[in-house]
Amino acid sequence: MRDDSLIPADTDRRSMTDHFEVHERDGAARLAEVRLDSPVTTPALVTDADRADDAPEAGVAAPVLADAGTGWATEPDAPDGDTSRLTVLPARGFPSGTPDEVQEAFAPEVPDADFPSAAVVSAGSAADLGTDAYVLSGAPGIAGHAATFVDSVVQVREAIPYDAALYLPGVATPANVATLVYAGVDLVDADRAVVRGTQGRYLTVDDHQFLEDLDELPCACPACQQPREEFDRLDCARHNVNALEAALKTVRRRIRDGRLRDYVEGQARHEQWLTAVFRRLDQQYGYVEERTPILRQAEITAATEDTIRRVEIQRFAERVTSRYRNRFDNPLVLVPCSARKPYSDSQSHRQYHDAVQWRAHKVSMTSPIGVVPQELELTYPAQHYDSVVTGRWSENEIEFVANVLERYLQNTDYPRVIAHVPDDYRPICERVEASLGTAFTYTVEDHPTTTESLGNLASELSGELKYGKRERQHNTVRAIADYQFGAGAGDALFDDLRVRGSHPGLQAHDGDGEQLAVVVRPYGTLAFTLAGARHWVESDAPTKRVEIDDFVPHGSVLAPGIVDADESIRVGDEVVFEGPSAFAVGRAEMSGPEMARSTRGIAAQVRHVDELD
Repeated sequence: MRDDSLIPADTDRRSMTDHFEVHERDGAARLAEVRLDSPVTTPALVTDADRADDAPEAGVAAPVLADAGTGWATEPDAPDGDTSRLTVLPARGFPSGTPDEVQEAFAPEVPDADFPSAAVVSAGSAADLGTDAYVLSGAPGIAGHAATFVDSVVQVREAIPYDAALYLPGVATPANVATLVYAGVDLVDADRAVVRGTQGRYLTVDDHQFLEDLDELPCACPACQQPREEFDRLDCARHNVNALEAALKTVRRRIRDGRLRDYVEGQARHEQWLTAVFRRLDQQYGYVEERTPILRQAEITAATEDTIRRVEIQRFAERVTSRYRNRFDNPLVLVPCSARKPYSDSQSHRQYHDAVQWRAHKVSMTSPIGVVPQELELTYPAQHYDSVVTGRWSENEIEFVANVLERYLQNTDYPRVIAHVPDDYRPICERVEASLGTAFTYTVEDHPTTTESLGNLASELSGELKYGKRERQHNTVRAIADYQFGAGAGDALFDDLRVRGSHPGLQAHDGDGEQLAVVVRPYGTLAFTLAGARHWVESDAPTKRVEIDDFVPHGSVLAPGIVDADESIRVGDEVVFEGPSAFAVGRAEMSGPEMARSTRGIAAQVRHVDELD
C-alpha cells in the first residue's frame, strides 16, 4: 500500500496513479500490473467486461474494459465505475487524420474519477489527465504506416505519466504485437484478430493464410483441435485470439529476460512496416535511450545489422570515444575479438597476451560493439553479446567499426599503432589510416594465431618496457569510472588510489586504506561504499543524485518518496540518495525523469545507508 506521507507537498505531479504500476522495464516495453480486483499483468489482451460469453475472445482476453460511451449531443455526465473494471471515460470519436485542433475543440471534459479509468487521447492532444490509462484514438488508421505510428506512440508516451498504461485498440495481431509492445504499448484488444478470422484469414506470428488454402491446421491451440473440414471462420477467429495471447506470453517472457529487442529484430521481419517501425524507433534515440538500462546480464544476440543501431551498442561506442582516456605510454595493439567472453578468457587472446606481455595496450575490434579497450572488456555490453561469424564484413559493419576506431584514435594518444588482425579486418584499418593520414604496422601472416604471426607481434614489441600490475589495475579502475560516470571521473574520484583484490573483483581504496568501491564482475562497473559515495559527491566527477523525503530508506526506495532526481539517471546507474534523515547509495530501477514524475513503483535499490542525526 502506498504511503501518501512520503509524497512531497510541493510536487508538480498532476495526479496519483492508483491502479497501474510498472514492475520491470526493457526499453520502452514494460511488465506492469493494472491493479483491479482481479489484477491484470501487462502487456495484456483486454476486452469489454460485458462481452458475450460466446465471443471469440471470451475466456482468453481479460474482461476488464467498461466504455462510458460518447457524448456528441450533450456534455457527458461523469460515469460510474468500480475497482473491478478499467472505465474508459466519455470521448468523442473522430476519423483518422482529423486535425488535432478540431479534436481538442470538441473534446469533452475529463471528469475526476476515484476508480480505475482511461482517457481517450490523440497524438497531438495527449497530456496528463489524471487517469490510469490512455487510449490512442484512431489507432487502426496509423497501423501499417511506420513513421506515423512511431511518431504517434512516442508523442503520447512522452506526454502521459510514466506510470500510466497505453492502450492501442483495433491494431494487434500475433505478428505485430511484439513490435507494438517494444514501442511502448501496454494494452491491446483482439478486434483486428477477430475480424481477420471472420474474413477467413488464419493468423500466426510470422504469416497469415487464407483458410481455403490450408490443407491442415498448423497450430495446437484449442480451436484447432478438430478436423480441418470442420474448421470454420468462427473457429478461425478463436484461433487468431489464441495465437495473439500466445504471442503476448512470449513477449512477457522476453521482457522478463531483458531480450525483447533480440526477438523483435527477427520476428518483425515478416512484415515490412514492422521492420520499418523498429528502425524508426532506433532513430528516436532520446526516447529509447532514456528507457534502456545501462547494464544487464542478458546477452545481446547480434544476428542482424540492425543490432548496430541498438541503444546499448551506440551508447558504448559513444562513451568509449568521448569518455575513455588512454593512460598507458605503450603502443596500441589492435586485435580481433573472440567468440568467448570476456576476450581474455579465450585461447586466442591468451596467445596474444603471451606475445604482448604487457608491452602494449590491447584494444579489440568487433562487430557490433566497435572497439573495446582491455580495461573495459567486462563492462556491459562488451562481454554480453554473441555475433554471427561469417568471415566477411558487410559494408555497414566496416563503416561502423571504422568510424568508432577513427573517433577512438582521435581522442587517445599512442606512439604507434600495431594492427594484429586477419585479412577481413584490414579494410577497416586501411580506411582509418587513410582518413587520419597515419600508418599502422601489420604483423599477421595468414592468421593471427600462427607461430609466424605471433612471432612478428612479439618482435615488433621487443624494445618496449612492460607496465606493471599496479599500473594495470589503477588504469582499469579509472577507465571504468570514466566510462561509467563521465570524462575525467577516474582522476577526480581516484586521485589517491590503492587497489586491492584481483581481477575482475578489484577493490578501490583511498590513501588511508578506506574502501571506496568494487568492480562488480557481472557488469564490469563500479559499486560504491558509503565512503565512496560521499567521496563521489564531494569530488568534481559528474554525480547522479536522488533527493528523497524525510525518511530512512532500507532495501527499496519507492517513487512516492522521491522529491527530485537527476535527468541523466538511467536504469542500472549508481546513484546517491540525499534527504533530511539519510544519506545512501544504491542502484536505479527507474530513469531519473521517471523517478521524479512517478507515484508508484520501486525507483531504486539501496545498498548502504547512513541515518543522519
